[in-house]
Amino acid sequence: MFTKEIPPEEIIHIHFMREAIKQAKIAYEHDEVPVGVIITHQNKIIAKAHNQVEMLKDPTAHAEMIAITQATSSMSSKWLYDCNMYVTLEPCSMCAGALVLARIKNLYFGAKDKKTGACGSVFNIPESEKVNHKIEVKTGLLEAECSEIMTNFFKSKRNIAN
Repeated sequence: MFTKEIPPEEIIHIHFMREAIKQAKIAYEHDEVPVGVIITHQNKIIAKAHNQVEMLKDPTAHAEMIAITQATSSMSSKWLYDCNMYVTLEPCSMCAGALVLARIKNLYFGAKDKKTGACGSVFNIPESEKVNHKIEVKTGLLEAECSEIMTNFFKSKRNIAN
């Protein structure tokens, strides 16, 4: 049986996505849609967040938005040039727009969002010809794990409703 070795440059991405998954699990525990985010600069975590929409009663309290605020504070800059975002679920249009405005360099996400995803599934804001900053988007990083958390969360919601 052969196992495919993970290229050294990908190991760090897997590590950071696992950290994002930890954040998603915190969201799950707090009955929030389980989305987790990590932002890195020079391979160091400068922000980590999870959805807090229910807790804060704020529709903009998505993990990505909270992490962007943390990262800009950490960098003492409104620009996040040379920063990477790792998120368990494809960002929505609000978050994708914020990523463009913040000038994130790379976006890695796990699970696609076929209903509201704005990084390739429904819309493609980060790579749109109409925006002034392009983001390199890489999908499918630990996709099965990221999808499973989301599936289990909504399955549990349906079971409670029945």
